[in-house]
Amino acid sequence: MALVRRARADNRAVAASIFVNPTQFGPSGDFSTYPRDIQADLAKLEREGVDLVFAPSVEEIYPQGFDTHIDVGRIAARLEGASRPDHFKGVATVVCKLLALVRPDRAYFGQKDAQQCLVVKHLAADLNLGTDIVAVPTVREPDGLALSSRNINLEPEERRAAPVVYWSLCLAQSLWESGVRDAAEVRRQMCALIKQEPEVRVDYVSIADSETLEELDRIDRPALVSLAVYIGSTRLIDNIVLRYTP
Repeated sequence: MALVRRARADNRAVAASIFVNPTQFGPSGDFSTYPRDIQADLAKLEREGVDLVFAPSVEEIYPQGFDTHIDVGRIAARLEGASRPDHFKGVATVVCKLLALVRPDRAYFGQKDAQQCLVVKHLAADLNLGTDIVAVPTVREPDGLALSSRNINLEPEERRAAPVVYWSLCLAQSLWESGVRDAAEVRRQMCALIKQEPEVRVDYVSIADSETLEELDRIDRPALVSLAVYIGSTRLIDNIVLRYTP
């Protein structure tokens, strides 16, 4: 809804898409259990004044014989791309189709999926799709947990432990503000904090150039601090950007 409200403020007309894309889920992913509630979604979008909803079937997006996919390159091979092979090929392909079908002036994506925002920005620029990609700040629960469709899958004890993800990012911000520039030390302290919650397992912790996503040894430029964790069987991601000034 934050994306919708930003789009409503910026534009004369707003369209929203609802599509759980099978090609961005791996064989062991959670496609079958990904939360879906089309009627509730439509009601929320109507309340926010959305003018048009595009909610195609899988067969409409991927008709029989569909055999074209988009490889965005190096920026998609890191972080989520390393943990989830072919994930961004699926993302880039479906977003390219969406933008080609709807032809929007602007498209809005959440900063929580920071790598996805960068991938889509590269896609739109490299293929001259004519759409401005706008990243909207992450929306959080009062305890800091980033809003996500997957949060509904957390058991009560898992939900209690989940804010440690955000706390680890706050720790990185605090270390940065206190003058720590050694990326390995920041990662170490973040992991040590997360390990205090036995419900949470780290997939990766990254401190990378905020534009290229190349890992940094020293934080001497704007940096994306991002991580992915498993809490029970639920995988969550989050990030912050350290705004470097010499």
